[in-house]
Amino acid sequence: MRRDAVEPRREGGAAIALKVLVVGSGGREHALVYALRRSPQRPELLCAPGNAGIAADARLLEIAADDTDRLVAAARDEAVELVVVGPEVPLVAGLVDALSAAGVRAFGPTQAAAELEGSKEFAKQAMAAAGVPTAAWSRARSVAEGLQAISSYPAVLKADGLAAGKGVVIAADETEARATLEALLVEHRFATETVLVEEHLEGEELSLLALCDGERALAMAPARDYKRIFDGDRGPNTGGMGSYSPVQGLDANAISEIIATVHQPIVDHMRERGTPFHGVLYGGLMLTADGPRVIEFNVRFGDPETQALLPRLRSDLLEALLRTTSPGGLAGYELAWSPRWSVTLVLASAGYPERPSLGETISGLDRVSPGVEVTHAGTARRDREIVTSGGRVLGVTALGEDPAGARSSAYAAAQMIDFAGKQLRTDIAAGAS
Repeated sequence: MRRDAVEPRREGGAAIALKVLVVGSGGREHALVYALRRSPQRPELLCAPGNAGIAADARLLEIAADDTDRLVAAARDEAVELVVVGPEVPLVAGLVDALSAAGVRAFGPTQAAAELEGSKEFAKQAMAAAGVPTAAWSRARSVAEGLQAISSYPAVLKADGLAAGKGVVIAADETEARATLEALLVEHRFATETVLVEEHLEGEELSLLALCDGERALAMAPARDYKRIFDGDRGPNTGGMGSYSPVQGLDANAISEIIATVHQPIVDHMRERGTPFHGVLYGGLMLTADGPRVIEFNVRFGDPETQALLPRLRSDLLEALLRTTSPGGLAGYELAWSPRWSVTLVLASAGYPERPSLGETISGLDRVSPGVEVTHAGTARRDREIVTSGGRVLGVTALGEDPAGARSSAYAAAQMIDFAGKQLRTDIAAGAS
């Protein structure tokens, strides 16, 4: 660890473990906890609020992820040296600002920089200013305005604000477009007053995350995720039903070109605005015949991409996160990745994404091979049982020498786990080679 990053606390001459608080309760946060546990710095890990699975790997604090005042107080009381903010809601609400004001180091963007995810319209304007390629778009604040903006179908309709990955509809025709616009602008689903109407891009999707220190964007490994609930990309959008990494056909030069075209211009633009971007800049991209186009930006680790990426990371995640807020930042730093493939499957509750069934007993967790990483997302403890408590319940991640081997191990492990109404896609990474 850099000497200017965090000076180890000492007691009687002996170094005390650096204390890290992870904020959040999902599979992404469990994956972060797992990766931080692998750090050679052996940090003491806390998580707020966590879940039934994270409880086995970190000390839980019963504080909601959006309870800014209590999180700041707990970080100070616990002498936390780094807070890693997982979900987008506390970032957009300004948790990092509040922590910084209290003298607590935090990994993640400020409220102003988090607008890249908090408002899709803001992100589009930032892309235009930075010269970042994206889909053509227009803004609509009424059903009539939205329908008039659509020049052809399918058309992409997006709620402007946060929607947990579910605020995007690809409308096949006018009937679906009208119903979507009415749900968003009349019924105010997701509490939005603005809808973005975008051209429908064709190609292969790509998730490329970059660590940012306010000046530089450092690429992580590429990943691909699956948003629709059913096989063959059918059904409604979800928060993500699976992921894999790496992505075939993307070598180091291709990744560097995307970073230079997409991520670095945004980092430069945000710095020039006086709102430098620190944390993770997640580019959701479409690889079109005309080159990569940005579908959306997120300002935090993706879920479930994080579950697929971090088991492949050979570098010390803690050091990388600390560098993003340290003098000198990420200059001269590189991340090392395993050449092995990783496949993550999401096990979801019955009724997800509309009305997930809660309280179902989960069995078989003890039968999963130790070589497979199971991350808890929507789980809780009831007496001596682990039960479902959310839509996406568990993530199952396996590594392999090739995608077929990783898929085989992941699906074998997923079949060991059971709960009433379990949903999972059977085609995750089926086309990878």
